[in-house]
Amino acid sequence: MFAEITYATRPGSGRPNEDLVVAGPSWIVVLDGATAARGVDSGCVHDVAWLVGRLGGALAASLAAGADAPLTEILAHAIARTAQVHEGACDLGNPDSPSATVAVVRARAGRVDHLVLGDSPVVLAPRGGDVRVVADDRLERLPGGRPYSLELVRRMRNAPGGFWVAAARPEAAHQAVTGTTDAAALRGVGVFTDGVSRLVDWYGWSWASVLALLEGSGPEAVIDAVRGLESSSGPARGKRHDDATAAWGRLQDGCLSRPA
Repeated sequence: MFAEITYATRPGSGRPNEDLVVAGPSWIVVLDGATAARGVDSGCVHDVAWLVGRLGGALAASLAAGADAPLTEILAHAIARTAQVHEGACDLGNPDSPSATVAVVRARAGRVDHLVLGDSPVVLAPRGGDVRVVADDRLERLPGGRPYSLELVRRMRNAPGGFWVAAARPEAAHQAVTGTTDAAALRGVGVFTDGVSRLVDWYGWSWASVLALLEGSGPEAVIDAVRGLESSSGPARGKRHDDATAAWGRLQDGCLSRPA
């Protein structure tokens, strides 16, 4: 289990917050819903926040129940369960169907598992040495470079050679970036949406400095730092303020030792 988990989430505008963070004693889940482009027909009667809430709830139910399966299988099951809830009312084959990024960390049996699908990174803080960033950068590597057209994004979403997010296809879960780290080697784990990773991607911070602020002053301070820079320097692209979420799971010496 984690010794302590702290988190904060803040909307980027007057719209509902499409990020979600939920945690238990041994796990953290962070999701970031993909805001639909204006005028695009998603084929779904539900909004993005609905999808994020249902998907996050399904993940939390499995993790809280102590599911021991690989995180990819837990996510695939959560996507399938969520799709079943609205498949009769919505066109889930629509490429613009509501979707979300997913980042999960789970501490168990002397190790910490992680899963990243989409641009919500996990940052591992070692007891010594440099931080390790677990990121899924496939959205940044689409052909032609930014700015992307709506048609390109539609064609490359959840497709070989493109990028993958959680929507209605359970097989997307098996495209996630995953791994396991010895818990004894870590002092903690940070989990973020891209509304926070702007600090690194746009404003020149290092992930080490982000973790130092997160660990020392808490997740609210990290979001305050983003908002301050957005106001003073402006966005590199897109909306001025994005929904922003930061979570920190602190590990304790000896609390995750392997059973004899």
